[in-house]
Amino acid sequence: MLSVVVEELALDGWRVVSPSRRYVPLPATDDAAVPPPRWSRGRRKDRVGAGKAIWVEAHWDRPRELATKVEKALTAPAELLVAWVHESYRRSVLGVVEPLLTATAPVVEVRSLVDLAAVPDEPEPVLFGHPTQQVLLGSVSELAATRPLGHDEIWRGVLYAVERALEGRPSSLHQLGERRPVHGH
Repeated sequence: MLSVVVEELALDGWRVVSPSRRYVPLPATDDAAVPPPRWSRGRRKDRVGAGKAIWVEAHWDRPRELATKVEKALTAPAELLVAWVHESYRRSVLGVVEPLLTATAPVVEVRSLVDLAAVPDEPEPVLFGHPTQQVLLGSVSELAATRPLGHDEIWRGVLYAVERALEGRPSSLHQLGERRPVHGH
């Protein structure tokens, strides 16, 4: 679901390690012909050349194994974390990944409103030392309450949170879509 985010970061010069259960190949790019990303207003964030996306097979129920695979794929501590992990694995996965981050790395965390008992008023980060942009996903679109939240709405919202994180903005919440209304019988 976040393959567009991975692709855009790679096009912007980032070396992206993408843990996922399924491999989603990204198109190869020519270093000399890399256009500025659609979402970053033409900034290259001081990166030189095209980035790279590296897939790492991951299972959230095996967080230590995930962290070991990610660490092998990294060439230096990570400068940004974008995470979409099922709520029941959230603390364990983010906890084992934290040592792989730079001390100042911002975090963008995607969470499902369906998994939350109540919509929080402010971010509830797991990694307290890192400014966190939390993206809360509803199940129905804000644009049309009769349809589910769309992939393009999700990746655009996550990229907006990534841009805020990279600009050094303080922690904040970003809600995309609404919870599906509950109807009585």
